[in-house]
Amino acid sequence: MQSNPLVKQATNVSACVMYIFVMTTFLNQSVLHIHIGFFSLFLYRLFLIAAVILFIFQAAKEKNLPQYWNEVHVKGVLFFLLFWMAYGAVSLLWAKSIIEGIKSLILLGMGISFVFLAVFTFRKMINLVLFYGIWMFMTAILLVIGLINHFAHIQLPTSTLYGGSEYKLSYPTSVFFNQNDFATFLTISFFFYLSLTKNSKLVFLKTTSCILSILCVYLIYLTESRASLLGVMIGLIVYMFILLPRFLKKVAAIIGSTVFLFCVIVFFGRFIDMFERLFSAATFYPSNELLPSNLARLNLLRNTLHFSLETFGFGVGAGNIPFYLKNESIYATNHVVEVHNWLAEIMGNFGVIILLGYVTMYAYLFVRLYKFYKECTNRNHKGLLEACMMGSIGFLVSSISPSSVSNLYFHWVFLGLVISIVSVLTGKKNQLNVENFY
Repeated sequence: MQSNPLVKQATNVSACVMYIFVMTTFLNQSVLHIHIGFFSLFLYRLFLIAAVILFIFQAAKEKNLPQYWNEVHVKGVLFFLLFWMAYGAVSLLWAKSIIEGIKSLILLGMGISFVFLAVFTFRKMINLVLFYGIWMFMTAILLVIGLINHFAHIQLPTSTLYGGSEYKLSYPTSVFFNQNDFATFLTISFFFYLSLTKNSKLVFLKTTSCILSILCVYLIYLTESRASLLGVMIGLIVYMFILLPRFLKKVAAIIGSTVFLFCVIVFFGRFIDMFERLFSAATFYPSNELLPSNLARLNLLRNTLHFSLETFGFGVGAGNIPFYLKNESIYATNHVVEVHNWLAEIMGNFGVIILLGYVTMYAYLFVRLYKFYKECTNRNHKGLLEACMMGSIGFLVSSISPSSVSNLYFHWVFLGLVISIVSVLTGKKNQLNVENFY
């Protein structure tokens, strides 16, 4: 199907605005921060508003919204995101804190809006390769800020460490609220640089991206985010497995399964004993002492599971998990009121249905990326697909590190990139199938 010329022209204008918009997402609140009641405005949100208004204006003026929709090939994913938003709005009926619920829905709505804008705007691979380049360019700037944080002990006012104790000032936070948020972001960026190192033909790009990937790991190490380091390691293992020839993949799968089963059989009793001791310590730890970090996080999960069961799996309502953890905790959490686990955060706030939908969407996108990767012959496109596949793995593991992911804009930017790639490549494949049929 040939695109309408008016749609193409509108897309070019929207794409320019979107490129600038994507760049502002990496600045977080470091450049502009305006408080309006319980809501804040900064560059990312201002450009989001501008991009949405521009898109609606162009679609209304040219009456081509059906054309936009027809050229989208991830309709199921977008319908799920809309259902998530609708479910969140309905959940306010049983939420105990309406204000927190509204705040959560605003964050969710902004994230979903970015995904829709990205899918409607970036409909060629060249757009997405440029998107990929913008991410890496802006990350390089954030890496410099992170190094300044560490070596000069200078934090930006947006950081929770700003004005803190001297030993805390060395943690790299860049433009983020804390070091864990920054580490999760760097986990995705590491695989972007690693993929460019592998697939670029230019020596300068290979060298630069290799150095930047090493810096990503170094700064993650400095943040002391164990989950992000684990995300890097697991992502690397999956990456190496994907790059193996078909025969060696089978051999590696057999060896890996055998080793895993052997470890389960030999160490099963020890694992059970370790978990029993961990749960006992978390439950019966002296009330007048602070729990170690791992026990506090375990209790956060136990509380969240308890709240989910109490609501019969429907969730406590959009954004209400912090309210419940603050006021109705069953297990001690050192007065921490964020779950520190993205999947548990989704389940606690929005229920099991949305959690299963998110996991299904995530798995679907990864499988589609892998299928396209196996069929792809373009070196640049393969690099982009590798970056997104491994970035997805790394993020999913490292997302247990930040206190909350709902307010991390780069998650939605990354998700918008992945969904847009799947949409574009599905459209190309469908068009090729039609041409071969005729």
